[in-house]
Amino acid sequence: MRQEQEFTDLLYERLAELRTGAETAVLEALPLEGNHFQARLERDVRVAEQSGLLAALDAGENGLCFGRLAFRDGSDHHIGRIGIRRDDAERTPLVVDWRADVARPFYLATGHTPMGLRRRRHITTEGRRVTALHDEILDLADTERTGHEGTDADAVLLAALDAARTGRMHDIVQTIQAEQDQIIRAPHHGVLVVEGGPGTGKTVVALHRAAYLLYAHREQLARRAVLIVGPNPAFLGYIEEVLPSLGETGVLLATPAELFPGVTATGTDTARAAEVKGGAAMADALAAYVRDRQALPEPALVIDHEDGELLLDADIAAAARDHARATRLPHNLARPYFAFHVVDALTAQLADRIGADPYGGPNLLGPDDIAQLGKAVAASPDVHAAIQELWPELTPQRLVADFLADPVHLPAADADAIRRSNGHSGPWPEADAWTPADVPLLDEAAELLGEDDSAARAAEEAERQERIKYAQGVLDLSYGSRTQEFEDKDDEDSEVLAAHDLIDADRLADRHEEADHRSAAERAAADRTWAFGHIIVDEAQELSAMTWRLLMRRCPTRSMTLVGDPAQTAEPGGCGTWEAILAPHVGDRWEHVRLGVNYRTPTEIMEIAAAVPRATDPSFEPPSSIRSTGVRPWALGVAEGAQPQAVADAVARETDAERGADGGRLAVIAPRAHHRALTAALPDASAGDAPDLTRPVVLLDPRQAKGLEFDTVLVVEPDAFGASDLYVALTRATQRLGVIYAGALPSALKALPEVGTAAAGR
Repeated sequence: MRQEQEFTDLLYERLAELRTGAETAVLEALPLEGNHFQARLERDVRVAEQSGLLAALDAGENGLCFGRLAFRDGSDHHIGRIGIRRDDAERTPLVVDWRADVARPFYLATGHTPMGLRRRRHITTEGRRVTALHDEILDLADTERTGHEGTDADAVLLAALDAARTGRMHDIVQTIQAEQDQIIRAPHHGVLVVEGGPGTGKTVVALHRAAYLLYAHREQLARRAVLIVGPNPAFLGYIEEVLPSLGETGVLLATPAELFPGVTATGTDTARAAEVKGGAAMADALAAYVRDRQALPEPALVIDHEDGELLLDADIAAAARDHARATRLPHNLARPYFAFHVVDALTAQLADRIGADPYGGPNLLGPDDIAQLGKAVAASPDVHAAIQELWPELTPQRLVADFLADPVHLPAADADAIRRSNGHSGPWPEADAWTPADVPLLDEAAELLGEDDSAARAAEEAERQERIKYAQGVLDLSYGSRTQEFEDKDDEDSEVLAAHDLIDADRLADRHEEADHRSAAERAAADRTWAFGHIIVDEAQELSAMTWRLLMRRCPTRSMTLVGDPAQTAEPGGCGTWEAILAPHVGDRWEHVRLGVNYRTPTEIMEIAAAVPRATDPSFEPPSSIRSTGVRPWALGVAEGAQPQAVADAVARETDAERGADGGRLAVIAPRAHHRALTAALPDASAGDAPDLTRPVVLLDPRQAKGLEFDTVLVVEPDAFGASDLYVALTRATQRLGVIYAGALPSALKALPEVGTAAAGR
């Protein structure tokens, strides 16, 4: 213990040195010396590098070193959450990053396969103080004894599982199990599906996989960024500290509702509307709707012109439309081809009228005359209005708003389910808010329409030409001010080099172009077309077919990790099965692994929870729980109207410090319809769309609870839940579970022992 404490002290001294060095480097780089571009660039790069290092060092503060490996060959390595080296000529490692290959035996070695290890030590710390050691002897020839040898190899794991929750997910870097390590270090190419029931650690494994991939493929993934998609804001808040604790900060976390830049999806859909919007048929309906907007005039459009009326009829429009569609470009990008064809046809019509030879000879207008007529036609506001009517330039928001106001190309029942009023002229959602199910539709519309950035590129090129012009002026001034020292020596060139000798105007202008120093994650969040290096999707079974189309566009390489449990599918538009999710995009080219050990839910609770899916699927087998608390779940029936007070009484009992729940977290999981009454009865509980999970008591609905865990859970009115939602609610507890109901108790929960109010939970 003394030796490990001395090493830990040394390690934190070195960490302080590195932190001080990084802070000093940032402070020294911040003052801008000079106004030239090179100085600004060097400053920004240095600040970004040192700030990233500082963030990693800060993240490694807690639990910096948690293990030690002693090999048979005499080598010895401490293992930690980040790698730290000594300040010597050889840069000797003090602690090895847990993701390095040399650290793998810490997670994989067994007595049967020791992987060269003599012993493995788990180091437990509180802050910077070593509080416990646990040594595992892997070499039977090892006779050295430290007094910290343990016969139970899972003691460290069980201690971590029994610890009180904090409202934030903890990393498992100290307790990664062998099956989890195999998934974490799997190759990053292709689609990997990680399936697991409640409490199997699939989410935390996926997060550690993100940290490992960023370590193993730093150059590629740091440039392209990693996207992690979670089901709701509460979940993202729950997991947001895991990757920073592992030294990784360049990851974008988002819900599906946040994946269209510039749109905040705060509205709500009915379950039926969300299901219809999420269906694959919506892609075809939107594509057909875009084609509808490429119209033919009925009747022909008459366009006023100073030289007489022009007639834009269906034949001209049809030929122009065919020409534009033949380019196979998105709607907005094909629009100029339609416009050019219309202008050419109207110009020919005008030329035939003006230049016609009354004696039947060839047209009297020459090419220059016809070109001038074409310019006049192209500049006509009336011609522009006609083109806009037949082939309008559209935004994704306008297209989807118009479609939802009149959802053609869908069966009548589906159209009725999603139809929304759009009786105003302003940009949507001025009257109605976008919903999460609208976001994939907006993205699909953006793909169908395309973005005509020619104007922006022209403006950018004009700015660049201005910079070149200015740079040339600077170089001309430099040349005019050149030294005259050798002007009378015809046979000798000047030895003094000036700016005009080293660089031309183009390169000088480029040096003055401002660089974008945002992180890859920050740039990706603002760019709808960004291609991520890897995508991790949690609760993947809940995403709709349209959302999957969006995500597949975000990752053309199909480098993905999908985690979830089809048995917990609750969203009406969710795909549910892995085959339904992946077949349209990658066929059968994906790998599937299953986690079968439940680390969260005690046996007593899992036996009750498993009865819910078994009611419809007798063959259902839940993951195997490795823990037993000896505390049985309970049920409490109360009179109608007495439910809020009964819940408040149960919360008071369960959060009594004398019962051991002090420092833990309790969740009340109830149908949304009951939240108002429960909020009044639980004034100290955190509630709402994004509750503070670090509070002692939170009020959630089942969808908000997905992926979360609490020491104690009280499930209210379980008969109002669907089977999947009820299964989720019952499996959130790590210690204690109670069910309170005023209505009926689902048949699957009849095995719960009924208790009186005074005895509930005891």
